[in-house]
Amino acid sequence: MAQPNEIYDKYLTRAISDINELTGEVLRCRICRRARSMPVIGSGHPLADVMLLKYQARPSECQEGVAFYGRGGMAVMKSSQRLDIDPLQLYGTNVVKCGGVDPTTAEPKCLAHLRRELTIVEPKIIVAMGEEVVTALNALGLPLAEMVEYEPGEIQQLTPAIEVLVTPDIDRSLDEQRHKSAFWRSFRRLGDWYEAIPPY
Repeated sequence: MAQPNEIYDKYLTRAISDINELTGEVLRCRICRRARSMPVIGSGHPLADVMLLKYQARPSECQEGVAFYGRGGMAVMKSSQRLDIDPLQLYGTNVVKCGGVDPTTAEPKCLAHLRRELTIVEPKIIVAMGEEVVTALNALGLPLAEMVEYEPGEIQQLTPAIEVLVTPDIDRSLDEQRHKSAFWRSFRRLGDWYEAIPPY
């Protein structure tokens, strides 16, 4: 009989393989002909409990090709450390994978990529950063999904297996203290949620 660690290792191996396959598809995507950079791929643990989700890749992310690279990512990592959240429980990605493109053109294909990411990572909670992210989650058409409202600081049920914590957009929150404070007030609910999940 397989031991728990062996079972987990098999799940992890499969998730890494699936994420690598998805990454290849994302990098080959040419839907947005005017994209000024390569698509940005997700970053973090492929079986994370927490999926950090922003709307569109920023210039610093496009330059490195990795989601949550730059100021927004640093701010989220520092906030997570303050809440004692294990970085191995985080996976970050964007709804729209390219910067400087028309999201209305990109979003349908990007939503298909995001659906696959959710299927692979199977997060217990998504941190939806901004109103556009909430709208995109509602457009995913996940089985048994409920509508999520843009209510920063509230944890809502998306599907029977996935909750959503809504926060303001981190990238738009960094230049003014009151916006930073609003982001932090919302984001710190993740600490309470994280403390309450059972250890395994």
